[in-house]
Order: sequence, then structure tokens, then C-alpha cells
Amino acid sequence: MLFTLPDDDVLYAALVARDDSYEGRAYVGVSSTGIFCRLTCPARKPKRENCTFYPTVADCIEAGFRPCKRCHPLRPLTAQDPIAETLLSALEDTPDHRWSENDIVNLGFDPSTVRRNFKRQFGMTFLEMARHRRLRRAFTTIADGGKVIDAQLDAGFESASAFRSAFAKLLGRAPGALHSNPLLFADWIPTPLGDMVSVSSATQLHLLEFVERKALPRELAQLETQSKGRIGIGTPDPARQIKDELAEFFSGTRATFDTPLAMAGTPFSVRVWNALRDIPAGETRSYKDLAIAIGQPTATRAVARANGSNQLALIVPCHRVIGADGSLTGYGGGLWRKQKLLDIERQYQKESPVA
Repeated sequence: MLFTLPDDDVLYAALVARDDSYEGRAYVGVSSTGIFCRLTCPARKPKRENCTFYPTVADCIEAGFRPCKRCHPLRPLTAQDPIAETLLSALEDTPDHRWSENDIVNLGFDPSTVRRNFKRQFGMTFLEMARHRRLRRAFTTIADGGKVIDAQLDAGFESASAFRSAFAKLLGRAPGALHSNPLLFADWIPTPLGDMVSVSSATQLHLLEFVERKALPRELAQLETQSKGRIGIGTPDPARQIKDELAEFFSGTRATFDTPLAMAGTPFSVRVWNALRDIPAGETRSYKDLAIAIGQPTATRAVARANGSNQLALIVPCHRVIGADGSLTGYGGGLWRKQKLLDIERQYQKESPVA
């Protein structure tokens, strides 16, 4: 099964009771603090609306949460692994350091052993864990008006070329190639299900994707062509609006999104995307249902292609499409995330959407 944990209400009750029966099988990410904890954490309990539950430490880290310094959620995983315990302590002590395999060797460890151990215990390698932390700091520095060199140093990159390469892998272009007078603005949005990138003009939202989605570089390249290279970093009105609306969505107070959208697609694709937006939160449809909804019942495959080309995640809710047999189908953001979004939206089934 993709999702074996009980529902969030049960897990929140376990958190309040400090129930140790979920030890090692469930963790809580707290949006108001940006940290994740074991359910037995002794800290004061967060509000229910600020809690998102995850089955693994890797899910918490990929969602942008930092480990709690009171309950130390990484320690149970490293208790029998001195290698992991040593490296994680070093990462906490030197968060700005740009870790490499040579550093691991200098600490007396074999890089391949470290890679296997971290992948098995955390779902990601140690170097991936360290890189994820640094790049977010770099993006935030530039978004706040900082210089590229400051972003590079904040992210712990001694090499300018390595920083440009890592940044370009994320955003599709090096930081120095960002336009000084852009038509489109990229913004970084932390969410309980992982970091997202938005791209907006002064009046419309053009893209919203999870940062690790494989299609993101291609989608950014298309926007670069459309804007004739005029992409930069910033937060125009649509970027601020979608950030606020996403916060309300994840806190359980908003089921719909009102941010003005730029839907760049064929007339057929736009019809499919609008049909997706007509699916109420908490409900699902099959590709066949969508084909019937747009008046082309034999166009199931074309509907599936249009669904896959959507670059406005959550806003155009392609996660609400499931197989005809009720099974989860492919989702660019990951099936675990699709399941979680459907779980979140069930709370809206008996509620009126907030306008």
C-alpha cells in the first residue's frame, strides 16, 4: 500500500498523548516552526491545523522541515549506526559547509557505505540532504535582493561554477543569467508537502510545480522562450496571492484558488484543465469521466496527455484524476504526494469552499 498510516486525526491524538506505538513509523511536520518531530516529543503540542504527518524522515526533509532539537527524530535511526550519527552531528555543527565525498573520506568513512546507509535509513543520500538545505538559503537570499555572491556564500559554495551549476539545475539558468528587468518572476514556496517554485508575471500565475519534478526544467525553458529570456526572481501580486492561498489550503480553510492564471496550451488542453478545476475538492474522476465532461468521450488518451502537461500543480488539480478501477495513477509530484493531497481534501467534502 502507498499510504499505511491511520488518518491525521488519529495521529494527532497520538501526538497529544505522546503515544510511542508509532515510534519510527510516523513523524509530524509543524508548519508554524518549520521543524519535524517524533510523536513523543516533549515540546508543547502544536495546533492541529499546523500539523502534517509523514511516514518517513526522508519525507519530512524533502518537505522542507528541520529535525527538532528536543526530541531528535534522527537519533533512533542512528542509534545503531555511528557513521550516520557522526555525519548528522557534523551537518548540524557546520550547516554552511559544502560537503563532498572527500569530506566523508577525511572523517574515516567509505563514501559508498555512507551512501547506502543514508539511502536505506533516510531515503536520500547524505550529500543530497546537505545540498537541499544550502540551495534553499541561496534562493531566499536572491529573492530578498541579495547579490549572487552573497547567495553563493550563504549556501556554502566555495566554487562559483559549482553554485551556478546547482542553481541552474534547479531553476533552469544560472543566477547571473537572471534578467535584471524581468517579465516573469520565480518565487520559492515552502509547503507541508515539499518546496514549490512559482513563476508569475505582474498579473498572472504561469507555473506552480514541486521543485523535484522532472518536467520542471523543460517547463521553465518554455517560459524562458516565451518571455525572450526575461526571467528573474521576485514576488509580484500573483506570487504573493498564491503563497497565501496555499497556506490557507494546507491549514484547512480554503478549498479553491482565486489567483489569476495564464494557461498556455492548446484549446483542447485548456478545456481539460478547466474541467479539472470543476472537480470539487474531496472528489475524484477518471480520464474517461473527464473526456465525457468536455464532450469528447473517445478522447481518453488525449485527455491523459493534457493532464500530464499541466504546469499549475494543485491549482489545476490533476491529482484528482485516478484510474477507472479506483487506483492511483501517475502523478508528476509523486504518488505519495498525490495520496496525501487527496487525504487533505477529504476534509472539504462537507464544507463550503472559502471564496
